Amino acid sequence: MYVVIANRGQYNHRIYRTLRYLGREAKLVQNTLTPQEVEAMEPEGVVVGGGPFLQEAGNSGEIISALAGKVPILGICLGHQIIAKVFGGEVREAETGEYAEEEIIVDEEDGILRGLAPSFTAWVSHRDEVSRLPSGFLRLAHSRSCEVEAMANEKLGVYGVQFHPEVAHTPRGEEVFRNFIEICEGR
Repeated sequence: MYVVIANRGQYNHRIYRTLRYLGREAKLVQNTLTPQEVEAMEPEGVVVGGGPFLQEAGNSGEIISALAGKVPILGICLGHQIIAKVFGGEVREAETGEYAEEEIIVDEEDGILRGLAPSFTAWVSHRDEVSRLPSGFLRLAHSRSCEVEAMANEKLGVYGVQFHPEVAHTPRGEEVFRNFIEICEGR
């Protein structure tokens, strides 16, 4: 089963539905659960969804911290930013807030971006962005307006994407989820 942590974002239900569409059992839960409650569900993978504000991330950071290295984790948009903060990276207000399609340029065709190089179109919706990678993380992709569109710490099994692979405006987004499922099932 996959646990999707909802951070009050408008697309969290789409993450859940994408996993279900791909034939995986999934549970959409609030970010008020404790790490112990999430771990007790024995998830194959955890997806930390988006939301409007870092201050409203509830227990998402504690969940990421407690489960990193035990269960693969994918952070999407705000989830990506929370991962950066948990592991010592920096998040800042973007010079240009975005709500549009964007070309994502793949720097490292690794893990969750396997098969997507050299670039692909994705939906971006954010005001904040990762401005400094956490130690031990590799930048996987960037765009014209965002330096860290995707990152990974393969050793811990922790991945983050700033864009939204769960929406129809990201035509190849399903591939990101398929890659994450493959990672989860291979651990």
